[in-house]
Amino acid sequence: MTLGQRQRRFTRLVGLLIEFAYQRGYELTFGDAYRDPRVHGAVGQRVGYSSANSLHKDRLAVDFNLFRAGRYLTRTEDYAELGEYWESLGGIWGGRFNDGNHFSLEYGGRK
Repeated sequence: MTLGQRQRRFTRLVGLLIEFAYQRGYELTFGDAYRDPRVHGAVGQRVGYSSANSLHKDRLAVDFNLFRAGRYLTRTEDYAELGEYWESLGGIWGGRFNDGNHFSLEYGGRK
């Protein structure tokens, strides 16, 4: 699968995840989505807070801010229901490596 094909699949899956969240009474805002390499460095290069191999740079990762009943939820456990759903779609949930608000698709061996 090409990078472009993977990006289009990721976008479709993110839409399903957002709908799933809202159906269960959560609300979301975007945290980090795309990390522009002009600001964060190219893949393999670390600039600022961004990981050198971040899938955000390939448009294959998103971080969400999670809310329920107007309250901002920050613990990894708060994201578990969404993370498990995301994994059922074939995605990688950051909660498995202590980054609960992170949702990505593996690419080039990177998660």
